[in-house]
Amino acid sequence: MNELDQLYQQIILEHAKLRHGQGILGDPDGESFQVNPTCGDQVNLQVRLDGDRIGELAWDGKGCSISQASISVMSTLVEGKTIEQAEHLHEIFSDLMNSRGKGIDPKREEELEDASAFVGVAQFPARIKCALLGWMALRDATAKAQAKGEGQ
Repeated sequence: MNELDQLYQQIILEHAKLRHGQGILGDPDGESFQVNPTCGDQVNLQVRLDGDRIGELAWDGKGCSISQASISVMSTLVEGKTIEQAEHLHEIFSDLMNSRGKGIDPKREEELEDASAFVGVAQFPARIKCALLGWMALRDATAKAQAKGEGQ
């Protein structure tokens, strides 16, 4: 294993233990419960919007270190960003997951910060859903929050 792979593995293991953003929001604007039926990983993700920004994000979940670390990294990456910026990062991360481990344009990958550590996960098709679980929950929770805001 080369040094970069070791660094990436360390980032994933640290986030799996530290779980940035883990918790529960009182009265969230949007909430999404997602399950990966293949392996049973799950997340309940909540958001509170501040205008068009993700003001607060909290989650609780269980599953493999890849799913839990990915949610942790995503939480740090998107909190405070606009929904549009978060969607842009989701697209880049999805492209990274679809790269089969070859990576993507370095400038785009750089935008992902620690989430770029998941490039190796893309070599294992069964694990891609694990890494994308939190991102799908974020998309759903923000959509629900926006719909709720429009209904007020």
